[in-house]
Amino acid sequence: MPDWAAIRQEYPALAGRTFLNTATFGQLSRRAVAAMHAHLERRQKTACGDFLSWFDDHDRLRSKLARLIRADAADIAFVPNAAAALGLLTSGIDWREGDEIAILENEFPNQIYAPKHIAARGVTLREEPWPGFLDAITPRTRLVSVSSVNYSTGFRVPLEPVARRCRETGALFYLDGTQSCGALDFDFTAIQPDMFSVNCYKWMLAPNGAAFMAVHPRLRERLAPLSIGWRSHEGWRNVDNLHQGAPVFKTSAEKYEGGMLPSVVLYALEASVDFLLETGLGAIEARDLALAAEVRAAAARLGGESLPFTDSAIAALRFEGADSSALARALKARDIQVSARYGLLRVSTHFYNDSSDVENFESALRAELRR
Repeated sequence: MPDWAAIRQEYPALAGRTFLNTATFGQLSRRAVAAMHAHLERRQKTACGDFLSWFDDHDRLRSKLARLIRADAADIAFVPNAAAALGLLTSGIDWREGDEIAILENEFPNQIYAPKHIAARGVTLREEPWPGFLDAITPRTRLVSVSSVNYSTGFRVPLEPVARRCRETGALFYLDGTQSCGALDFDFTAIQPDMFSVNCYKWMLAPNGAAFMAVHPRLRERLAPLSIGWRSHEGWRNVDNLHQGAPVFKTSAEKYEGGMLPSVVLYALEASVDFLLETGLGAIEARDLALAAEVRAAAARLGGESLPFTDSAIAALRFEGADSSALARALKARDIQVSARYGLLRVSTHFYNDSSDVENFESALRAELRR
């Protein structure tokens, strides 16, 4: 059993406040901050003379990310953010009039804006609720784009039937794991989306700017890189002779990276991934879900309503006659951080939280609801 109290001490930002908002930003551990400092100090000492070794270190991280999501290291590429991954995919599809894109209703804007931009070319966007969503995936569907967990409601999408339906119809399956990876267990090899992307500044507890995607081999065979740079050629490590004619791409997902990587944040990400792997995603998921259940129970005691999605770490709450945005602001004034999304009070619990956070939240919320 992990020592949850010791884990909490690794996150200095939690001292003196109640933080229940990892769905917006995760907190940085001492070891993640130390990893960034160590890299910057190394740069000063070496004048970046060892820069090629940074890529060796990031390949090590690539392998750890693959272990975290049960993928192969060759599937993993670093990207600026999840939107860049989705943009790579949508730019590589030869869209034709009559094609369709299927997304779930109330998706995060990434999942809405990109398809709507493409829809201007005669492509139909189908935005459907979960009941009936599988029926919206037809032989005309070229792309199914969903988030594994909805950012506002906490709805955890049943991934296996979506993946199965995509295989049946030939649709590409893009999965955004930003609101689940690091909190919930995930098996890339079992689900087999064509592309899985993650912004790592939430549940992965890394700085913003750290993000990755996993690209299935079947998609890598047909999806060309969008940004071509000096690292696009498979022989890029021969820095004494970079001019090698037309690029010969690697078969791994690394071919999508193109240029330098954001090493500072990737060293922090590696430290965070180490922490997640040491703790164990199974234990983390159980902890996160148990704390979210405590939040829902607290809301019920105060007369609130919780959306009926109990298998993610996001508790979406509604209180009759109360404005969720005003409640979130009032709680922030009491040094209790939650958020408001889509008219709901969103409370998100991670493994560094404990029952005292829920108790503080309940006490402050009770006081605000009585005002």
